[in-house]
Amino acid sequence: MEKQLYPWQEDCLDKWFLNRCRGMVQAVTGSGKTLLALTAAFRLEKRLGRPVQVKIVVPTSGLMFQWEKAIREYAALWKEEGTHRELRGQTGLRGAGRKDPQDRRYMVYVVNSARYELARQILMELRQGEAVLLIADECHHYDSDQNRLIFEFLPHMEDHGVRFFSLGLSATLPSGQGRIYLESVLGRRIYTYNMAEASALSTVCPYDLYHIGISFAREERSAYEEITDRMLAVYGRLVRMYPPLGRVGQAERYEMLKSLAGGRNRNTAQLAILYMKLSYRRKSLVCLASARTACACSLVERLDRKEKILVFGEQIRQAQELCRLLESRYPGRVGQYHSGMGAQARRNVLERFSTGEIRILVTCRALDEGVDLPDVSVGIILSGTGTRRQRVQRLGRIIRVREGKALAALYYLHVTETSEDTCYLPDTGDGRIFELEYVPDTGSFRNPHYDGAAAELLRQMEESGKDAGVLREAGRCLEQGCVRADWLLDPLELTKRMEESRYARERNYWFCMRRVGELAEAIDSPP
Repeated sequence: MEKQLYPWQEDCLDKWFLNRCRGMVQAVTGSGKTLLALTAAFRLEKRLGRPVQVKIVVPTSGLMFQWEKAIREYAALWKEEGTHRELRGQTGLRGAGRKDPQDRRYMVYVVNSARYELARQILMELRQGEAVLLIADECHHYDSDQNRLIFEFLPHMEDHGVRFFSLGLSATLPSGQGRIYLESVLGRRIYTYNMAEASALSTVCPYDLYHIGISFAREERSAYEEITDRMLAVYGRLVRMYPPLGRVGQAERYEMLKSLAGGRNRNTAQLAILYMKLSYRRKSLVCLASARTACACSLVERLDRKEKILVFGEQIRQAQELCRLLESRYPGRVGQYHSGMGAQARRNVLERFSTGEIRILVTCRALDEGVDLPDVSVGIILSGTGTRRQRVQRLGRIIRVREGKALAALYYLHVTETSEDTCYLPDTGDGRIFELEYVPDTGSFRNPHYDGAAAELLRQMEESGKDAGVLREAGRCLEQGCVRADWLLDPLELTKRMEESRYARERNYWFCMRRVGELAEAIDSPP
């Protein structure tokens, strides 16, 4: 018995079979690529009427263990008991210290191990008359010179190619030469399922996106302006020496600068190197702006304490600093996950986060892709690169569907009046976007549309003679609501939540959200 698929998955599989079971799929993170691939393997076996050797390549050990779990859970759905028994002991792993025999029906390889053994194993099995399906998960990783070794068997398949099948999976396929190469080894892109489609069809969790503008401290602002002035001066000299540099876009500019830095013209090379060094220093200054950790702490304080929160940073020392600050406020409820930790320590913290022992997990790039954490409902982008792939992957960490998860929220912190992007993603599907500002002096937030209604509520309460204690409590509730979208819920839903609240603080909060929602609507709809 198969698990029921979404319509997009059925449509995608039809196109894969029409393309002779070759091709790549670009689908948003969290939409069900793993289930798609396992169903493809199962249906391929049924069509061929024979077992298929399934080879799955992944970029990380965490993803390897996740696939092992997915295979086990998928096999448990099959009602044909003989098929189920046949798979027991037939899943093997290669990587992270595991070296299971390679002749098992389902083999999952970390790419570092696959480079030196997978091609030989596939070719041997094809020559023995086996049918082989290669599933390349996160296939955008496999166009590098080293990783191309996993496809070395292709020129030597001779007439065995009729028994070789392939499926590439990615949320963000590469462009240019990388795409051309992957198409040559895995097949053309046969399907695209983007964020807008996933949101419209509810195959990902509904989500809100918050852009939060933060500011430099005075000394940081001075340093940023000084570096920018130097960059402009160096760039002007470079353009005079090499005019084509002034006629290219930003993406091409970096490649051209690298070429100039390695060129024979010593003066141009030195200037290009200096420009790239200054650019890196400026980017690091923006990334490590002191307001980021203060803003993240203030944000966490205002979020519902039942929410599981994933915080993404770029540099380990920044993650460690935020971890210390949060741990002092929420003892035993905060963890960190990054490449500076040992493998066992990372596994332990993920286990504690999955079981709920830890509620807040601060990470760097190590969790950008490949780890399934469906109960995470809040993401905070402490700092990040401008690459679309990373942004798609990080959003994908929080929008996975899970029972009882009604809404996800992603908070993106950016330094205003810098080169940093103010918009997280141009294609956000049906996600609502809110523009906020962090005020470091008070540790508070500004939310223009919300603030007007909140101020009006406090004014009305004060005019009606509410005492100072009631006004303080209302102020606390309104501060929390400023960084959430609860005030936009249906009034009946807000009344229901107020009535179901177990504690006075919760009841007060939902009462304030209902009143703010009513006042905001009245302000927007003048007589």
